[in-house]
Amino acid sequence: MTGTAADRTFVMKCGGSTLAALPASFFEDLKHIQESGTTPVIVHGGGPAISDNLTRLGIETEFVGGLRKTTEQVLDVVEMVLSGSINKQIVRRIQGSQARAIGISGVDGGLIQARPVSNSAEVGLVGDVTYVEASIIRAIVDLGYIPVIAPVGADATGQRYNINADTAAGAVASHLGVPRMIVVTDVPGIMRTVDGDKKVLPQVTIQEIDEMISTGEIYGGMIPKVKAAIACIQGEVQEVIIVDGSEPQILSRVLKGDPVGTRIIRK
Repeated sequence: MTGTAADRTFVMKCGGSTLAALPASFFEDLKHIQESGTTPVIVHGGGPAISDNLTRLGIETEFVGGLRKTTEQVLDVVEMVLSGSINKQIVRRIQGSQARAIGISGVDGGLIQARPVSNSAEVGLVGDVTYVEASIIRAIVDLGYIPVIAPVGADATGQRYNINADTAAGAVASHLGVPRMIVVTDVPGIMRTVDGDKKVLPQVTIQEIDEMISTGEIYGGMIPKVKAAIACIQGEVQEVIIVDGSEPQILSRVLKGDPVGTRIIRK
């Protein structure tokens, strides 16, 4: 996706639980954006729903460095929740606003190709993205639909991998060559403690993020978010914006250049 086509596309990452809690106005905004000629490409997570289902099934789960330790048994549930219930719930909510969406998994058509992460001995079947078949996404966009992508990938042998949704979104954005990626969360951005109060940083560099991880100001599930953003910025993407999805017309405001959330820039 090059030139003006890329400029009219952006990748949006959102957690499944965050999306479920968003007001109908968020999806109306999404419809308005699509009608105005800019197409969102959505990559979603679903961590809490995965944990709930694992608990109900009596399957133990744990996290290592913000990534879920994934066995084949855990992966069955991950795929069921992400590619099944969460993906279709998002599609239904989008279509409830009269926009059009198609939900797919990273396994479909070899969309997201993966290999084991470097610390797979610790985390199991968690994958790093090696390639994204961007032509599949372009074809869905050209048909007038919003792609909704579940972050499960596979390698050439058909081995499945659980891929962190932030990592998957960063890879999708880089392979599409879009200028921006928006991470929709339930927090207003990256925060720093200033004089005892937590304040949103309007803009932050890669070096500042590294320092905040080292000092512990960025921790837990926010670490893969910002690391994925950094990896994304090193590709074709010019900026990554972390925003609170519950704020009114947040996507339109980001696309207009309003000073909302935290913009992560190269330097």
